[in-house]
Amino acid sequence: MYALADCNNFFVSCERVFHPELRNKPVIVLSNNDGCAISRSNEAKALGIKMGAPLFQIKDLVARNRVAVFSSNFALYGDMSDRVQETLRQMAPAIEVYSIDEAFLDLRGMEGKDLGAFAREASARCLKHTGIPVSVGVAPTKTLAKIASKCCKEDPALRGGFFLSEKAAIEEVLKRFPIDDVWGIGRQHTARLKFFGVKTAFDFTRLPAEWIRQQMNITGWHTQQELLGFPCIDFAYTMPPKQQICVSRSFAKEIRDYNQLAEQISLFTAMVCEKLRKQKSVCHQVLVFLLTDRFKPNNIHPFESRMVTFPVATDSTLEINTRVLSCLSSFYHKGYGYKKGGVILTSLSPNQSVQLDLYDSTDRQKHTRLMKTMDKINTQIAPGLIGVGSQSPDGVIMNRRHLSPQYTTRWSDILTVKA
Repeated sequence: MYALADCNNFFVSCERVFHPELRNKPVIVLSNNDGCAISRSNEAKALGIKMGAPLFQIKDLVARNRVAVFSSNFALYGDMSDRVQETLRQMAPAIEVYSIDEAFLDLRGMEGKDLGAFAREASARCLKHTGIPVSVGVAPTKTLAKIASKCCKEDPALRGGFFLSEKAAIEEVLKRFPIDDVWGIGRQHTARLKFFGVKTAFDFTRLPAEWIRQQMNITGWHTQQELLGFPCIDFAYTMPPKQQICVSRSFAKEIRDYNQLAEQISLFTAMVCEKLRKQKSVCHQVLVFLLTDRFKPNNIHPFESRMVTFPVATDSTLEINTRVLSCLSSFYHKGYGYKKGGVILTSLSPNQSVQLDLYDSTDRQKHTRLMKTMDKINTQIAPGLIGVGSQSPDGVIMNRRHLSPQYTTRWSDILTVKA
């Protein structure tokens, strides 16, 4: 048996923990640079605010209905996610963190217990320990567990937990579950399935397996088997290392000055290299890209990029940043207003299996010691305290007019309670 614990409207719920007066009121959280709504309370959804709606398009609706608006506060959300996950770890044999607001639980060996009661208890304990409402679905497969979790969100009578196991009950739920919302079926496949009259998850289970293999490959067949109650998606006890790591941001305003742009790209490079070392990997290639504002009329060169290949795979911020800035200078156009930039590390491999080059003159042991020291300082004292000289000292340039305090990760922002 598997369980999926899914935090309800997670970013909004995090803000409500520290603003209890906003419960039962419309609330939205915006994307970077206060662009679009990426988390909405149920009350905001009822007003017609769509996922991804640009703020400038809904500003009248927001003002008219006194919708509370927050800038994204990922330091707070990440810490609250860790607290939810730690609560779940105390209740299940194993946990697989799927995203910042979702985690699978491996319940094999617990089949003799009342798993419906377990699901409700897990939901109640997360709410008590963290203040975050969590929907917990339990089922024989991961795909069914996600469906059971969604049922909890839509039906308050389930009290945050739902055990979906009986064949008749599964079929009844699948008959009402839209094919659009089935985990593992993307937009293109959804459109094709609807063309053939498949509207619900139950309809999908009735399709011939051979047809699914031909039209959707093995992944589609696995999804069908999961819906039928046969596990095909393994539980990941450890997170596999990423094959590509990216740090990119949209800027609060267009950047035309090269030096200011180089500071931002160097900062992105430092951030992405720190992620690379954290998973104990090295990279063979790095891609640098810039975008101008694609919404401006008569815009030219909307996207520029360059890729560099390293003769010896590396995780050194110094080495990678030097090549990144060289790339940047090669395709930067003076006078252009750049709205977004990013750095992508690709062709990753473990740092224990680096193929050296006969003509390599870099002191790699020195670089390794330096990077370890830099990461230790930035982790234990303050993020970004030590970095390369070319990176921005002021952080990423972003609009965050509605940013809440970092209540749980910054000493100066800890709440003061007066009794």
